[in-house]
Formats: sequence, C-alpha cells, structure tokens
Amino acid sequence: MESVGAFDSTKLPLHELLREIHGAKIQLPDFQRGWVWDDEHVRSLLASVSLMYPIGAVMLLQTGNPAVRFKPRPVEGVTLTSAPEPAQLILDGQQRLTSLYQALMMNDPVTTRDSRRNEIRRYYYIDLGRALDPTADRDEAIFGVPPDRILRNFRGEVITDLSTPEKECAAEALPVNALLDVNLLLQWQMTYLGSTAAEITERRDRWAQIQEMVVNPFHRYQVPLILLNRATSKDAVCQVFEKVNTGGVSLTVFELLTATYAADEFNLREDWTRWQKRLASYRVLRGVESTDLLQSVALLSTWNRKKQRPEVAVGCKRKDILELDLTEYRAWMGPAVDGYENAARFLFDEHFFDARDVPYRTQLIPLAAILAELGSRSQNYGVMARIRQWLWCGVLGELYGGSIESRFARDLPQVLSWVDGGPEPDTVVEANFRAERVRTLRTRNSAAYKGIHALLLRASPLDFRSGRTIDSQVYFEDGVDIHHVFPQAWLARHPEFAEIGDCIVNKTALSAASNRAIGGRAPSQYLQTIEREAGISPDRMDELLASHLIDPHALRGDEFRTFFTAREQAILDLASIFQ
Repeated sequence: MESVGAFDSTKLPLHELLREIHGAKIQLPDFQRGWVWDDEHVRSLLASVSLMYPIGAVMLLQTGNPAVRFKPRPVEGVTLTSAPEPAQLILDGQQRLTSLYQALMMNDPVTTRDSRRNEIRRYYYIDLGRALDPTADRDEAIFGVPPDRILRNFRGEVITDLSTPEKECAAEALPVNALLDVNLLLQWQMTYLGSTAAEITERRDRWAQIQEMVVNPFHRYQVPLILLNRATSKDAVCQVFEKVNTGGVSLTVFELLTATYAADEFNLREDWTRWQKRLASYRVLRGVESTDLLQSVALLSTWNRKKQRPEVAVGCKRKDILELDLTEYRAWMGPAVDGYENAARFLFDEHFFDARDVPYRTQLIPLAAILAELGSRSQNYGVMARIRQWLWCGVLGELYGGSIESRFARDLPQVLSWVDGGPEPDTVVEANFRAERVRTLRTRNSAAYKGIHALLLRASPLDFRSGRTIDSQVYFEDGVDIHHVFPQAWLARHPEFAEIGDCIVNKTALSAASNRAIGGRAPSQYLQTIEREAGISPDRMDELLASHLIDPHALRGDEFRTFFTAREQAILDLASIFQ
C-alpha cells in the first residue's frame, strides 16, 4: 500500500514485548476498543504459545509524527502512576497481547467472560501432568480458577484447592503468571522440589522436564512484528486498522478523530453529544450521524481554505476529515449545526416531517454546508427556489445513493455559483425521472418513493375521515402513514392489478383511523361507511378524495384501471417540479 509508507518486519521475544507493555513503552491508541476476549480464547492462546505454535503477527505504529497524534492509553492491567509517552502504538494484536499480558504478567486475576458472556475473574494454571503427556491435548492442560483459587462443583463442594503454593505443587498445577517471573518461578520450584534430599532427588528430573517442555517455550517464543514507521499518514492508519483488525470491528473516522483531538485534551465524543441533543429537537434530523456532521464541517473548511488558496480541493472524504485540526473543527462545527437546523426547517416546508421520511440522509451533508455558507441569503425567494430545485433533482433523480462524497464536493461550489447566476450544478443537469419509474416505487427503501409521498403532502391533502388538512401537526397527532387506496385484500381478490397496485400510485397519506375504516373492503363500500359514520356528505367526500389527486368517480365505481391511470399522470405532473 503505497500511501502507508515504509514498514519493517521483525521478531521480538514474547517476554521482551510484554515488558515493553508493562513499562508502557508500547500502548494502545485511544480509538481501540476495550479488551473483550473470553476464557476459552485466553486458554487456547496460552496453549498455542506453550507449544510454540504461531499466534499471528502484531502490528505496531511508531510514534513521533506531529501530524499523526493519538491519545495513548496503557494496555488494560498496566498500573503506572504516570505513564510515559509510548514509543509504539498497537494497531493489530490488542486482544492477544492483552490476554498474554494479564495472564503472564499480572498478580491479580484476569477479568474475562464465560461462554454466556458473563464477566468472570480467573487465575490460569498449567496442569503439569497433562502438559508432559505427549498424547494429551494441550488445550486441556490450561485451566482457570476463581480469585480464591478454589474450584467447586455446583453443590459448593471443593474439587481443587490451589490456595497456597504447597497445594499448587501437590496438585502439579503451575501458575501461569510465574512462567516469566524469575523470582516467583524460583520460589515455586523450591516448594515443588521439597526440602529433603530424597524429595529433591525424586523430583529433580521431572523439574528438568517441566523446565524444558513448559517453561522454556514461553521464554523462547518469538512474536512476529510489523512496524509501521512514523511517516504513516492518519488516513493510512485508519485503512490499515480496518483491514487487519481480526475482530471485524470497523473503525470510523469519528473515532480516529476523537483519538487525535484527545491528544489536545479535547473530548470530541462529549462535544458531539452536545450538538446531537440540539439536532434531535428536529424530528427530521434524528437520523443524522456524527460522521455526517464531520463531513459538512470538512466541506465548509476546505471551501473556505480554497478561497485563500485556489489550488485547495473542496472535499469531505475521510482524508479531508482527518486533516481537520482542532482549530478548524471548532471554527466550523457551529456554522455546520446552524446549517442543519436551517435544513430541518427547509425540509419541513417541503413536507418531510420525520427522519424516516427523509429521502437521503446523505443529501443533508451538502445541504447543511450550502445553507451555512449562504447564511441569511438562503431566505431570499430566488435563492431558495434554486436550492429547492437542486434538492428535488437529487431526490427524484435518485442521485445520492452509494458512495457520493465526490458529488458533495461539487455540490457546494456549484450550488453557490448557481444562486449567483452561474451554470446549473451537476445534480440538476444529471437528474432524470423516468415516467415508468413510478410503477416500481413500493417501499420507503426508495428515495423517490419518499419524495412523491412528500409531494402529495405538499398538495395539502385532507384526511378521509376527519377532513383535517394533513400538515405536520396532524401528521403526528393522528398517526398518519402511507396506506393503500385500493386495499391489499382487494388486490388479492384481483390479481391482475396486484403488482402495480402495491406501488406509490395506489398509496396515499391517511390517519390511522381512516386506514382502519378502509379495512380490506372495496372503495365503493368503505367510502359509504366513512360517510355514514363520520357524517360526511358525498360531495364533501369527493372533495377530500380530489385533494389526494384521486378521481372520485373511478374510486366509487371500483374502477382501478381508470383510477390508476389518472392518478399516475397527476403524480408525474407533480414530479415535474425538478425539471
């Protein structure tokens, strides 16, 4: 990977690597998650080392690059009054190194989890009898005991008592944390050999076997290392971490930036929580994610850099976000949030009332940046008309799915230029809503489906049962949702219409009460029921239907094809808003 820079491959004895961790010369970058390995994984790892089996390479990043600063933290279990600046950070191997460090270097029990994911604490031992038996499974020779070092059965009866060194030696259970501790191992050896000449003679040869087959492998074990040099960029660190992370945990740019800013004692997570509460007061913004906001900040930052230096590229890809220093973040986060709030009000005007109804959460990223940069100018009629056209072109043209950061980067300068009389932006030029597309829009998974739903709401439809205009207040008070005009049960009885009958043409915004009144009956039947129960005259009901762009006569006659053809054309006329 050319962008990563040079790296070295080498090996380091396990005991030296763990000593570097113990002295905090090797630490974790703050974006690494906590240690999560369970008891079975820990025992299996110890067994592999004891047999000199490979456990995989460890990847470290050299520190010292002022452009790649992460707040470090010691490996869990390391206790230092004041941790020094690390020489390397662990990018891959956290689970393995933490497991080995806690089991081999700590005097305290290892905090891990059982098979049911319940937290447990364990001291680990090697059953010497099984470890010296060439036919035995080494995994079965490694076992753990509770903090009191006593194993009990389900009735509470003692099975194994290892609460003193003498009892450990009698059971031939060697504590794993003595393997690399010379003094502790020597004390254990003296206890094991006994105090009389006869005892020493009897056990001397067996201890030689233990030393060679159990102890020495841990001292001889070499861990493969991949060392990324300090020239490695932040973006490369992020990419490398995601590719090598054996836990399958995706590292977001937010987490990486959090670790970067933490080096300057700034808590990005707390700051995001503060902004998120402000955004959440707008229902349409409740789906906005931390990375969305950072992308808007990056757009504003790079755009304003470009004003000073034309050679700067406007962008909001990961590398652009990672290049945001703390000063830039602080300068543009407030304006970006203001932009999102203005976007929320704008979306409400366009009849997008809830986060689930927003066609593209991603389109809010450039929209917020555009509105933030325009400031009060965005309230001008002509400016807002162009922004509205740009929005609807993106929605009905379905241009904001997939990886679209490059489109964001074009949107900001192009829309700003357009409102000042420049050429139409690419999103407007490229938008193409095909007439036949309307028949394939069946669920909220489609941006255009949500868009047409909002266009129908913009026509100020009246609820079938209450007659109330379906505005934002009624939308939430009356539980308005998208429902079939010719019900699904009716369509099931008329299979020739079933396929097209499930598309947006045969759906409209109705209250929960109206939908219950419809049931599964034919329109001719449910209209009479609603008129009778709600006290609505036929003429008034026709007006209610017409407000939904529905032909009343076709509906009263259960003439699906006539209804569908007329409403399809009416919807296509609405969709011409982007042309």
